[in-house]
Amino acid sequence: MRFRTILFICISVFFSFILQTTLFKVLAFGGISPNLLLLIVALFGLMFGRKVGLMTGFFAGLFIDMFFGSSLCFYALIYMYIGYMNGFFHRLFFNDDIKLPIALIAMSDLVYCLVIYILTFLLRGRFHFGHYFLHIILPEIAYTVILSLFLCPFLIWAGNRLNQKPKGSLNID
Repeated sequence: MRFRTILFICISVFFSFILQTTLFKVLAFGGISPNLLLLIVALFGLMFGRKVGLMTGFFAGLFIDMFFGSSLCFYALIYMYIGYMNGFFHRLFFNDDIKLPIALIAMSDLVYCLVIYILTFLLRGRFHFGHYFLHIILPEIAYTVILSLFLCPFLIWAGNRLNQKPKGSLNID
């Protein structure tokens, strides 16, 4: 992987964290804001493979753990697994097809919300899954998917642009 791609991933995670915790908290509908970090982790896992998805997920989750988490590496592990699992679909990824990234982002957000529900609410004896599903999970998935319709083409274009070999270079991979 090229240095420019690694730098792009790091900057994307940092700015996604900043936007998620500032701007999108202000633009929240009914207290629900999109999960921009999950969008980045799922998309980069899909675009670059399992290892990149794992590392991107770990650092994205670590940002959340350091600033908002009650225990270290709780969110880092969840994001890390999501990035790694999305990396399995790397071979199915085509630059011009937006359906697979959107579907994987929606499924990743569903898995993320279900894991958060199980580990933070269900284990504490709060059994209001129907209310949580209708008022928290579905709106967050919808908001994240709508945002990903606008961000994914740009991020895919930028990631592919950074991975292109210069003209005239030998293709010795």
